Amino acid sequence: MIPATLSSVERLAAELEEHGLADFQLAFVLGSGLGAFTERVADAHEVSFEELADMPVSRVPGHAGRFVVGEVAGTRVIVQEGRVHLYEGWSAHEVTRSVRAFARLGCRALVLTNAAGGLVPDWPVPSLMRVVDHLNLQGRTPLLRTEVGRGSPYDGELGAALEGAAEEAGVRLFKGVYAGLLGPTYETPAEVGLLAKIGADAVGMSTVAEALAGQASGMRVAAISCISNHAAGVTAAPLCHDEVVRAGAVIAADFCEVLERAVPRLTAAIG
Repeated sequence: MIPATLSSVERLAAELEEHGLADFQLAFVLGSGLGAFTERVADAHEVSFEELADMPVSRVPGHAGRFVVGEVAGTRVIVQEGRVHLYEGWSAHEVTRSVRAFARLGCRALVLTNAAGGLVPDWPVPSLMRVVDHLNLQGRTPLLRTEVGRGSPYDGELGAALEGAAEEAGVRLFKGVYAGLLGPTYETPAEVGLLAKIGADAVGMSTVAEALAGQASGMRVAAISCISNHAAGVTAAPLCHDEVVRAGAVIAADFCEVLERAVPRLTAAIG
């Protein structure tokens, strides 16, 4: 029995270990419509969020809500398919609980993925973007008073590993800055115009808190956005969540190929 005196992160880490979800070097968090990567995991063992008392559960379509552990390209990994969001009412600490639990279990590198709106008109939809930095516009941070942010949480060497994997796979991987907003509403054209002026290339409602918590917990962090639609005002097309999920399905093969080919490179980077 897990002692009630443990913190929520410690309890979740203990639950993951009890359910056979341990001994992994890399962790992946999959965003809306990007769950196809779990099919690349060999000897997979899966556990739903609902089986874990201390894991928050999302009700957003496209977030299956399960952990899958197994091997990809000879490396043991854990894949979190789905996440919870601040706009669902969860706190920043609840949103990042699983990331911190990964670190407590000895995970050394974290790859975050998300679906995002694109602010660059010339980028095709869907396409992939490596996150090189972010704008935290969510009005809150997951960091504790004892934790100090150390600049951009996105590791350059891990980012280069993703770029090398994309080149090997023949997939174009753009680079840019991700703006994280609170949501749940899509941005107005005026807001998108402002985001572009302050340096954003893509916008979404996740990732920034997980990246900050991952770095603060001692992991090296990388991130990829699936540019699933043009943000409001970039084109005249209306926005909807179904479009986001469909875009993930369209680009799934490229997305999965890049991640799978990246695993040996990521493993080499973390030694």
